[in-house]
Amino acid sequence: MTTLKIGDNAPNFESVDEKGNVVKLSDYAGKKLVLFFYPKASTPGCTAEACDLRDNYNTFLAKGYDVLGVSADSAKRQQNFIDKNELPFPLLADENKEVINAFGVWGPKKFMGKEYDGIHRTTFVIDENGVIEDVITKVKTKEHASQILN
Repeated sequence: MTTLKIGDNAPNFESVDEKGNVVKLSDYAGKKLVLFFYPKASTPGCTAEACDLRDNYNTFLAKGYDVLGVSADSAKRQQNFIDKNELPFPLLADENKEVINAFGVWGPKKFMGKEYDGIHRTTFVIDENGVIEDVITKVKTKEHASQILN
Protein backbone atom coordinates (compact mmCIF):
# COMPACT_ATOMS: atom_id res chain seq x y z
CA MET A 1 0.00 0.00 0.00
CA THR A 2 2.50 2.64 1.14
CA THR A 3 5.31 3.59 -1.23
CA LEU A 4 7.56 4.65 1.66
CA LYS A 5 10.45 2.29 2.31
CA ILE A 6 13.41 1.79 4.60
CA GLY A 7 15.90 4.62 4.11
CA ASP A 8 13.28 7.20 3.06
CA ASN A 9 12.79 10.36 5.08
CA ALA A 10 9.56 10.18 7.05
CA PRO A 11 7.03 12.73 5.83
CA ASN A 12 6.89 15.83 8.01
CA PHE A 13 3.52 15.89 9.69
CA GLU A 14 1.48 18.06 11.98
CA SER A 15 -1.76 16.93 13.59
CA VAL A 16 -3.58 17.05 16.90
CA ASP A 17 -3.64 14.42 19.62
CA GLU A 18 -6.51 13.30 21.84
CA LYS A 19 -6.13 16.43 24.00
CA GLY A 20 -6.00 18.85 21.07
CA ASN A 21 -2.22 19.39 21.38
CA VAL A 22 -0.39 19.98 18.11
CA VAL A 23 2.06 17.12 17.43
CA LYS A 24 4.74 17.32 14.73
CA LEU A 25 7.41 14.93 13.50
CA SER A 26 9.98 17.57 14.51
CA ASP A 27 8.87 17.11 18.16
CA TYR A 28 10.65 13.73 17.97
CA ALA A 29 13.93 15.00 16.50
CA GLY A 30 16.80 13.21 18.22
CA LYS A 31 14.51 10.38 19.37
CA LYS A 32 13.38 7.15 17.77
CA LEU A 33 9.66 6.88 17.05
CA VAL A 34 7.28 3.99 16.60
CA LEU A 35 4.44 5.47 14.52
CA PHE A 36 1.57 3.01 14.24
CA PHE A 37 -1.50 3.48 12.07
CA TYR A 38 -4.64 1.56 12.99
CA PRO A 39 -8.11 1.46 11.43
CA LYS A 40 -10.45 2.32 14.33
CA ALA A 41 -10.15 2.92 18.07
CA SER A 42 -11.82 0.39 20.39
CA THR A 43 -12.24 -2.34 17.77
CA PRO A 44 -10.89 -5.79 18.75
CA GLY A 45 -7.75 -5.85 16.55
CA CYS A 46 -6.83 -2.26 17.30
CA THR A 47 -7.35 -2.79 21.02
CA ALA A 48 -5.15 -5.91 20.97
CA GLU A 49 -2.42 -4.00 19.11
CA ALA A 50 -2.55 -0.91 21.34
CA CYS A 51 -2.57 -3.03 24.53
CA ASP A 52 0.41 -5.08 23.33
CA LEU A 53 2.33 -1.82 22.75
CA ARG A 54 1.15 -0.56 26.15
CA ASP A 55 2.33 -3.74 27.89
CA ASN A 56 5.78 -3.30 26.33
CA TYR A 57 5.91 0.50 26.59
CA ASN A 58 8.70 0.56 29.21
CA THR A 59 10.84 -1.63 26.95
CA PHE A 60 10.31 0.85 24.10
CA LEU A 61 11.31 3.75 26.37
CA ALA A 62 14.36 1.85 27.64
CA LYS A 63 15.47 1.34 24.03
CA GLY A 64 15.00 5.06 23.27
CA TYR A 65 11.67 4.84 21.40
CA ASP A 66 8.63 7.04 21.73
CA VAL A 67 5.30 5.56 20.62
CA LEU A 68 2.58 7.43 18.74
CA GLY A 69 -0.66 6.02 17.32
CA VAL A 70 -2.68 7.45 14.42
CA SER A 71 -6.21 6.86 13.17
CA ALA A 72 -8.96 8.97 11.63
CA ASP A 73 -10.99 8.86 14.85
CA SER A 74 -12.08 12.03 16.64
CA ALA A 75 -10.08 13.36 19.59
CA LYS A 76 -12.94 12.33 21.92
CA ARG A 77 -12.91 8.75 20.60
CA GLN A 78 -9.10 8.63 20.95
CA GLN A 79 -9.33 9.90 24.55
CA ASN A 80 -11.95 7.25 25.36
CA PHE A 81 -9.68 4.57 23.83
CA ILE A 82 -6.78 5.79 26.00
CA ASP A 83 -8.89 5.94 29.16
CA LYS A 84 -10.51 2.54 28.63
CA ASN A 85 -7.19 0.77 27.96
CA GLU A 86 -4.83 2.91 30.08
CA LEU A 87 -2.65 3.71 27.08
CA PRO A 88 0.50 5.64 28.10
CA PHE A 89 1.16 7.17 24.65
CA PRO A 90 -0.64 9.85 22.63
CA LEU A 91 -2.98 9.10 19.73
CA LEU A 92 -3.37 11.46 16.80
CA ALA A 93 -6.93 12.32 15.77
CA ASP A 94 -6.18 12.59 12.05
CA GLU A 95 -9.78 13.22 10.96
CA ASN A 96 -8.68 15.01 7.76
CA LYS A 97 -6.35 12.07 6.97
CA GLU A 98 -3.39 14.38 6.33
CA VAL A 99 -0.88 12.18 8.18
CA ILE A 100 -2.59 9.00 6.96
CA ASN A 101 -2.29 10.15 3.32
CA ALA A 102 1.27 11.47 3.79
CA PHE A 103 2.33 7.97 4.87
CA GLY A 104 0.23 6.32 2.13
CA VAL A 105 -1.76 4.00 4.39
CA TRP A 106 -5.27 4.89 3.11
CA GLY A 107 -6.76 2.81 0.33
CA PRO A 108 -9.05 -0.01 -0.77
CA LYS A 109 -9.60 -2.86 1.68
CA LYS A 110 -11.73 -5.98 1.81
CA PHE A 111 -13.58 -7.23 4.87
CA MET A 112 -16.15 -10.02 4.86
CA GLY A 113 -16.50 -9.77 1.08
CA LYS A 114 -17.09 -6.02 1.04
CA GLU A 115 -14.66 -3.58 -0.51
CA TYR A 116 -14.23 -0.12 0.99
CA ASP A 117 -11.55 2.51 1.60
CA GLY A 118 -9.83 2.56 4.97
CA ILE A 119 -6.59 2.65 6.90
CA HIS A 120 -4.16 -0.19 6.29
CA ARG A 121 -2.67 -1.27 9.63
CA THR A 122 0.97 -0.25 9.18
CA THR A 123 3.81 0.70 11.53
CA PHE A 124 6.80 2.88 10.71
CA VAL A 125 9.92 2.84 12.87
CA ILE A 126 11.65 6.21 12.45
CA ASP A 127 15.19 6.94 13.63
CA GLU A 128 16.56 10.01 15.44
CA ASN A 129 17.14 11.79 12.11
CA GLY A 130 13.64 11.25 10.74
CA VAL A 131 14.67 8.35 8.48
CA ILE A 132 12.45 5.27 8.22
CA GLU A 133 14.24 2.27 9.76
CA ASP A 134 11.45 -0.25 9.27
CA VAL A 135 7.99 -0.54 7.70
CA ILE A 136 5.75 -3.27 9.09
CA THR A 137 2.74 -4.00 6.88
CA LYS A 138 1.86 -7.47 8.16
CA VAL A 139 1.08 -6.46 11.74
CA LYS A 140 0.39 -9.23 14.24
CA THR A 141 -1.88 -7.34 16.62
CA LYS A 142 -1.19 -9.53 19.68
CA GLU A 143 2.59 -9.69 19.11
CA HIS A 144 3.29 -6.32 17.55
CA ALA A 145 5.85 -5.13 20.11
CA SER A 146 8.05 -8.16 19.41
CA GLN A 147 7.75 -7.51 15.65
CA ILE A 148 9.12 -3.99 16.23
CA LEU A 149 11.76 -4.80 18.85
CA ASN A 150 13.27 -7.88 17.15
